[in-house]
Amino acid sequence: MSLPRFYFEHDLTAQQTVTLTKELAHYMQRVLRLADQSLVTLFNGKGGEYQAILQYDGKTVQAHIQSFNAIERELPWRLSVAQGLATGDKMDWICEKSVEMGATELLPIAAKHSTLKLAGDRLEKRLQHWQRIAQAASEQCGRNRLLRVHPVQTLAELTEQLEPQSQLLFCDPDAELDFPEALSQAARLNQHHWILLIGPEGGWSEEEKKMALNAGAISMRFGARVLRTETAAIALIGAIRGQLGWIN
Repeated sequence: MSLPRFYFEHDLTAQQTVTLTKELAHYMQRVLRLADQSLVTLFNGKGGEYQAILQYDGKTVQAHIQSFNAIERELPWRLSVAQGLATGDKMDWICEKSVEMGATELLPIAAKHSTLKLAGDRLEKRLQHWQRIAQAASEQCGRNRLLRVHPVQTLAELTEQLEPQSQLLFCDPDAELDFPEALSQAARLNQHHWILLIGPEGGWSEEEKKMALNAGAISMRFGARVLRTETAAIALIGAIRGQLGWIN
């Protein structure tokens, strides 16, 4: 039986006793109603996980670290989702499922056809909200590293700041290459960071398409049907994992 898992953003070592934050202590005691001396798993996002035993002293909760397990549940390559901002709770869904499927980063893109507009305090609160979703999803699915939610940027800003080992994969229902051909071409380039460009509900503009292609993106169509924006990235990551035999 798997133990309850919690993210704790501090250095951890075996045989160490740490005092948990008030928020985490409250969640363990009052929400989950874990008993004193319960066994839990802690991870800090730096790799591996720690088995610990809880020790209650009133509202104060300490965790005595018993052992460290270096297990990782990451994909062999980095997969990032560059997602055109979508409306409603679609971005929440995309963030959560991207974590479960193994993506390492979520790059929200203020696309020309994005209906959702964010700025100021509203933008900052939404970014923090998505990062909390990523944390909760990692706790649930067993990952020991957190997906990073980047600040909102335009596609132009993304293409101008590409890392040398990054490869853009541009989803376009009108592209000449189908998914298997595009994936084979991308794999031959041996770039171990793939960025999936997923348009918002209204799709990418022609200017954005040209911008992506000029930045070296491989344009591909993904099946005979046009997927909704909240479906595309998740389906694509699953297809990539299956095509390349990534079972983690």
